[in-house]
Amino acid sequence: MPISSILTVTVPVADQERALGFYARVLGFEVRTDNPFPMGRWLTVAPKGAETTLLLASWFPDMAPIGGLVVGAPDLDALAARLQEHEIAFQGPSEEAWGRQLLFHDPFGNGFVVSQA
Repeated sequence: MPISSILTVTVPVADQERALGFYARVLGFEVRTDNPFPMGRWLTVAPKGAETTLLLASWFPDMAPIGGLVVGAPDLDALAARLQEHEIAFQGPSEEAWGRQLLFHDPFGNGFVVSQA
């Protein structure tokens, strides 16, 4: 039977509480799960209404940051203003052959490509 969906993507973070602050406060993600786990917390976040969640995992200290996780946003100018307000470095928004995009990294080096949706 073929795979029908992507449920969760593991995002390596050094500090789950700091990561939660970034993803919830800066990006506006909602907490989907926050449960005790033998190696920390099973802490997942996602944009409101999204099916796929991000697992903010601190128990993989040797895992390299993710590069190029592609997400969508309806207003890249508003996102740029929000990132600037929180002193998060970013590139763009820029016009590309495939549409508008903005690039940024979370505090742990995970890279995001945001396409205007």
